[in-house]
Amino acid sequence: MIQVCLWEDGRVVLGAEELLDRPGPKWIDVLEPDAEVLARLADRFQLHRLAVEDCLHLDQRPKLEEYPHHQFIVLQGFTCGKEVTELTLHEQHFFLGQDWLISVHQLRLPSHDAVLRRVKDDPAGTLGRGVDVVLYLLADGLVDAQFPIMDDFSDQLEDLEDAIFAEPDPAQLQRIFQLKRSLVTLRRVLSPQRDVVGMLSRRGIPQIHEKTTLYFRDVYDHLVRLYEQIDASRDVVGNVMDGYLSMVANRTNDISKQLTIFATLFLPLSFIVGFFGQNFDQLSGKGWYYAMWVTMLGFPVGLIGWFKYKKWI
Repeated sequence: MIQVCLWEDGRVVLGAEELLDRPGPKWIDVLEPDAEVLARLADRFQLHRLAVEDCLHLDQRPKLEEYPHHQFIVLQGFTCGKEVTELTLHEQHFFLGQDWLISVHQLRLPSHDAVLRRVKDDPAGTLGRGVDVVLYLLADGLVDAQFPIMDDFSDQLEDLEDAIFAEPDPAQLQRIFQLKRSLVTLRRVLSPQRDVVGMLSRRGIPQIHEKTTLYFRDVYDHLVRLYEQIDASRDVVGNVMDGYLSMVANRTNDISKQLTIFATLFLPLSFIVGFFGQNFDQLSGKGWYYAMWVTMLGFPVGLIGWFKYKKWI
């Protein structure tokens, strides 16, 4: 599906492919592209064959490539479902010309719809300022959508840490590894994206005005903050893992201590019962019988008092 936003006579005209040949800055959005649609756009705007081929294979790394008539940009972002670990990758490709911008994506993002509404509501402040401003808005919306995900990660880790110190459970270990894998995925995508936006924030790219580079610098700062949050969350995951292992080890030590105390209490009792249970006449009689019971009761009480004195229990 192709949607065209054309800046014409001080207003934005919305339409489809019939607006492609009309003069004026235009933003062409392609949702769920196929080879036929991209071939028509390549003939009309002289898109490079290698860039068009990349658009048909949505497994590209974030990058910025310069071609004779345009810049080719790949940016990526995520959305999550009910669980923060259920990440969906959104890959967006952009062709930036002198007075046209082509955005190609397989899935629709809420931030993308927000940019479209802004172009409709404020055409002079968006498309009227140049197609590079629309590219900035799309990149900024894609990056800003990652902050709520990172906030959810932080909340999940805090709750998990509290639960571990309250009562460690084997299911928590599986949750730790799920969060760790998701953080690795986020880092793998957002790390190279910093370099791409950093290049867009520098002067010298023909299709990007000098004033717009300042806005891309702001997007770069957001990516740096995201990267720092990811690193901080990875450290927290490591601390949570150490906390879980420490709590399990402490619990095991407590159990071993309790079992050792019970064994220590019954060890002298076993000796006493064995000693007085010998079949000798000298050990018979009420005197020895009372001595046996006094010893059996006195030893455990004495040991318990000794353990408390040493603060072992």
